Amino acid sequence: MTARSYCVVGGGISGLTAAYRLRQAAPEAAITLFDPADRLGGVLRTESLGGQPMDLGAEAFVLRRPEMPALLAELGLAHHQRATTGVRPLIYSGRRLHAMPSDTVAGIPSSAASMAGLVDEATIVRIESEPGRALDWTPGSDPTVADLVAERFGAQVVARSVDPLLGGVYAGSAATIGLRAAVPTVAAALDRGAASLTEAILSVLPPTGGGPVFGSLQGGYQVLLDELVARSRIRWVRARIDALEPGWTLRDETGVQWQADGVVLAVPAVQVARLVQTLAPATAAAAGRIVTASSVVVALAVPADTPFPQSSGVLVASGEPLHAKAITLSSRKWGLDGDVQQVRLSIGRFGDDVAKGTSEGDLLGWALEDLADVFGVDLEPVDVRVQRWIDAMPQYGPQHANLVATLRAGLPPTLVVAGSYLDGIGVPACIGAAGKAAASVVSAVSGRVAR
Repeated sequence: MTARSYCVVGGGISGLTAAYRLRQAAPEAAITLFDPADRLGGVLRTESLGGQPMDLGAEAFVLRRPEMPALLAELGLAHHQRATTGVRPLIYSGRRLHAMPSDTVAGIPSSAASMAGLVDEATIVRIESEPGRALDWTPGSDPTVADLVAERFGAQVVARSVDPLLGGVYAGSAATIGLRAAVPTVAAALDRGAASLTEAILSVLPPTGGGPVFGSLQGGYQVLLDELVARSRIRWVRARIDALEPGWTLRDETGVQWQADGVVLAVPAVQVARLVQTLAPATAAAAGRIVTASSVVVALAVPADTPFPQSSGVLVASGEPLHAKAITLSSRKWGLDGDVQQVRLSIGRFGDDVAKGTSEGDLLGWALEDLADVFGVDLEPVDVRVQRWIDAMPQYGPQHANLVATLRAGLPPTLVVAGSYLDGIGVPACIGAAGKAAASVVSAVSGRVAR
C-alpha cells in the first residue's frame, strides 16, 4: 500500500502540533511542512535576554486547560512545566496602582466590594443595584463584552477592570470581543436563566485557593517546539505556498509543485482566505471577516536590585497616559534568580499602527518612560529585545463561533484548518484545535480519495 502524504502549511505551534499528530496517526506518511521563516514556532519565540531564556511571544498558558500539561507529559517534558509564584498583578488606573480586584471573571465583578477603590461611588451603587434591575437577555445572543458590562455595571468597570484583562489577551478591548468568546461560562449561565449579570458571575466563579492559574516552561517554549519538530520527522520547506488546487496540488512561491493526499492549513485567517478563495468561497468569505491586531514586545533585562513591587506585573486601564497595555515583571512572576531581572512591556492595540510604524529607539524610550511613571524607577537596561507581532492577534468578535463553524463547513474533508483564530487564542486551544484537525484529515484520507 502506498504511503500517504500530508502537507502542513504554517510552522507555528498549530502547524507543529498538527504535524506531530499526523506522524502519530500515520508513522510511514510523508509529511512536508511549509514555512518561509528562518525559524519555526510562529508567534512563540524564545531568546536569550540578560543571559537567561525569555519568551518574546506568548509567555504563559492556562493551567486548568488540559491540553498543555497532557502534551508535555506525553513528550516527556513535564519536568519543564512551572507555575507562577502566586504574586498577583496590579491595575494602573487614574495614574496610580491598584490591587487586582478579586472574585471577578475576566474582570467582570461579582460584587461592588471587589471594585472598591477602583471605581467611583456612583458605579459602586450601580453594581450593588444590578440584581434588582430587569435583565433583557435572549438565549444564544452574543453582545460585545463592553455592551453588556457597561449597561449593567457602568463604563468605569469596563475601562478599569475588564479592558485591562482583555487587552492583555487579545490586544483588543471589551468593545471588540464577543461575550461568548471571552467568558463562555457567563454566557451559558445567562442562557440557563440567570436573573442578573451578578448572578451569572457568582455561578461561575472559580473556587478560591485553587492554586496558580498560569504556567510556563523552564527554558521557554523553544523546548516544546524542538521536541515537536524532532518527533514529527517533518521535511521543512522554507517557502510560502501561493496556490492550492484540488488533488491536492500546492504551488510554492518559486513555482515548484507539491502533491498531498491531505492538507492542514495552519496559517492566519487572511492567508486561508487567499488560498481557498476559488475552491471554497464560503470558507474564504468567513475567514476574510476575521480581523487582527498587531502588538510589540519590548523585553528588558535590568539590574537585579531594581525595586519593583512584589507583583507579577501591571495591567493598564483604558485611557491612561501610558504606551504599554501591560507590563510583566517576569522574574517576580516566575521566581527567577540571577544577575538581572527580566521585564516585558506589551505595546499596541487593535486599530492602531504602533507596532508597525514605531522605531525601536522610540519603543525603548516609551518603555523606560512607562516604567518610570508606574514604578518610579530610572533604569539603564542591561539587555534589550524588541519583537513585533504584526497582525498576529485575531479578534474574537460577536458570533465568532458561528463564523468559525461556517469557515470549517465550507472545506472538503481532506483539507482542514488549525490556528489561533479558531477556537481560542491561547496555546492550549491551538494545541487542541490542531490535534482535532490532524485526526479529521487522517480519517478523511483513509476513507476516500482526496478531491
